[in-house]
Amino acid sequence: MKNPVDLHIGQRGRHRRWLLGMTQQQLAQAVGIRFQQIQKYESGANRISASRLWDLARALDMPVSFFFEGLVPAKDGEALDMAGDGVMQNKETMDLIRAYYGLEEGPRRRLLELAKALSGSVAEQKGEARAEL
Repeated sequence: MKNPVDLHIGQRGRHRRWLLGMTQQQLAQAVGIRFQQIQKYESGANRISASRLWDLARALDMPVSFFFEGLVPAKDGEALDMAGDGVMQNKETMDLIRAYYGLEEGPRRRLLELAKALSGSVAEQKGEARAEL
């Protein structure tokens, strides 16, 4: 059985790697291991040692704490992955984020404003539909 913390850390690493447009092979070369080991880390099959986590954080240009964001302690002492089931698990979301950060600042801000306006109009339409019921 995979440990939820190992799964969470692997998923955070995979998301960051995706955002950078990096392959598993490129990340593996950056930290001096084989890409199969990256696969095992990302799937949560293997735990990442502290020194390897440090290397991965440097290669992905993130602080080590990045890998733990979204984890909260559960009542029984285990950790719960609060980001595990959600929109960030969707490949389409990751593609959108990568494309978004590929834009220059001006177009990126305009796209964000457009998305906010569209999501507001969708929320308003849902509210109007509920009011009609």
